[in-house]
Amino acid sequence: MNLSILIPLLNEEESLQELYTWIIKVMQSNNYSYEIIFVDDGSTDDSWAIIENFSTENPNVKGIRFMKNFGKSQALHAGFAKAKGDVIVTMDADLQDSPDEIPGLYEMITAEKFDLVSGWKKKRYDSVVAKNLPSKLFNWAARKTSGVELNDFNCGLKAYKNTVVKNIEVSGEMHRYIPVLAKNAGFNKIGEKVVQHQARKYGETKFGMERFINGFLDLITIWFLSRFGKRPMHLFGALGSVMFIIGFFLAGYIGISKLYHMYNGMRYSLVTNNPWFFIALTTMILGTQLFLAGFLGEIILRTKSNEGRYKVAREVNF
Repeated sequence: MNLSILIPLLNEEESLQELYTWIIKVMQSNNYSYEIIFVDDGSTDDSWAIIENFSTENPNVKGIRFMKNFGKSQALHAGFAKAKGDVIVTMDADLQDSPDEIPGLYEMITAEKFDLVSGWKKKRYDSVVAKNLPSKLFNWAARKTSGVELNDFNCGLKAYKNTVVKNIEVSGEMHRYIPVLAKNAGFNKIGEKVVQHQARKYGETKFGMERFINGFLDLITIWFLSRFGKRPMHLFGALGSVMFIIGFFLAGYIGISKLYHMYNGMRYSLVTNNPWFFIALTTMILGTQLFLAGFLGEIILRTKSNEGRYKVAREVNF
C-alpha cells in the first residue's frame, strides 16, 4: 500500500465531507493505493456518524473512536499503530491543510529518501498577535533546544516512512515534537516542504494560547528525556553527590575550625550559631534527596508497565 492518510479530529462534522472528497480526488488522480484513517478524539457532534458513512461506501476508509477526548498525541499514536502504508501522511481535519500537498510529500519520502518531511506554512492566515508571533518564538526555541532545523514544528501536515512511526512513542502532548522523537530514535534525514496554509473555513480552533505554554514545558521535558530519560541517575545522582560532598566538606571545615580554636584556647562560638552550618546541612539534605530521586527514577524505569493511554470505543474496517 502506498499511502496511509491519518486524520485526528475533534468536532469537525462541517468539514469532513469536503475533506474526504478532496482526498479521494487526489488519490484517484495519482493512482495511489491508500487507506484513510480517521481518529475521532471524543467528538460530541456527528463526526463519527459521518466517518461510519464513509467507511460503508469506501472500504479504504477506516475509523477509530475514542471513548472521550484524550488528546492529539494519543490519536496519532493509535493511528500510527494501525497504519499499513509505506508512507504515512498526517493532516488536520479543519481544511487548513491541503490534500494537494500529499503527492509532493510522498515523492520526498519515496524518491528523495527522507525519513520524515514536515510541512512549513510559510504564509499563514492566523492572527498575528495570538498565533503567528508566539509560533515564531516557539519554533525558534524548539530549533535551538532540539537541534532539528525546522521552521514549523506545529504544522500538522507531515509525511513519514512507515518504519519511523513504528519506532517512536508519541505520548502526552508530544505530537509537536515528533521530528525530535524521530531524530532521537536514529532517523536523521528530516526534511521540510513549504505548504499552502488555508484560512479556517468552518468552526473555530481547538487550541488556545495555552498550547504555547504547554509547548515550552513539553520542550523542556523532551530535552530532558532525550538526554537522561533512560538514565535519570546520571543527572540526579551526579547533582546529588556533588551537593552532598560540598555540604559534607563545609560541615567538616566548620567542625575542625571549632576544634582548632578550642585546642589553642581561642575564642569560639557554638556551631549552630554559624550560618554556614545551616547552609552545609541544607546542601547535604538536598543532595541526598536528589540522589534518591535518581535512584527512584531508575527503579520506576525498570518496573513500569505500559498502561493504555487511551480507551477505544469503536473501530471500523480494521
